Amino acid sequence: MDILVYVKRVPAVGGRIVLTDDQRRVDTTMLGFTVSPHEECAVEEAVRITETLGGTVTVSTLGPPEAAEQLRAAISVGAHAAHLLETDRDDFGPIGTAGALVRSVRALESGRAQPFDLILCGNEAADTGDYQVGVRLAHALGRPVATAIKRLDVSGGSLEARREYGGTEELFVLPLPAVVTVKEGINLPRYPSLPGRMRAKKAEVTTASPEYEPEPLEMERLRVPRVERKSADVLGHGVEAVPSLVALLAELGVIS
Repeated sequence: MDILVYVKRVPAVGGRIVLTDDQRRVDTTMLGFTVSPHEECAVEEAVRITETLGGTVTVSTLGPPEAAEQLRAAISVGAHAAHLLETDRDDFGPIGTAGALVRSVRALESGRAQPFDLILCGNEAADTGDYQVGVRLAHALGRPVATAIKRLDVSGGSLEARREYGGTEELFVLPLPAVVTVKEGINLPRYPSLPGRMRAKKAEVTTASPEYEPEPLEMERLRVPRVERKSADVLGHGVEAVPSLVALLAELGVIS
């Protein structure tokens, strides 16, 4: 079972998201980078499948030279090979990204006896919310695809993919080779072990230069959803707060 996983290098956001002045990108001035959470689960799922059925996991990403760090993070938890589509451009949209990945798959498979049995992607990007790449990739390759998957079972020459929709569970049975996009929560990603970290440091990351494909669509801006803020009023301290508390309870109708 040979699996190819595409991941994305995204800002590591632990608090409030701040956008750049043009509202087209996340401001990364004070941030580090990590693997998009959905794709972190995709790597874990691929490793678990190969641990059960045997095979290899190849992880790849489109990004700057620094993105090799995220590929090595995947190797530290069990991936076997890493491939970087190295570019300094930051204007690859979902259509251009999908095109670059399609050409990458074909190049990687040209040296193989058979295609990858399974290609895994995250369901959507954690920074921009793009969710088209996996579908566009599958369509261009002529392979079946299932999206937003929360459970995956592979056996023989097919797989069963399950997702939740409208309070019910949908089941898709796909022949291999196939493309699947998974959602965060399909599993709990493991932490890298010390031997895994050492292996990742020594691992070779192969590179290629992707061709840029201009986007026929243009992003206008990103929008950060409003988060309801909660606040509390201090009525006072000790016995001094009693009159204010009584007045508040009366206002709420708790007491008369």
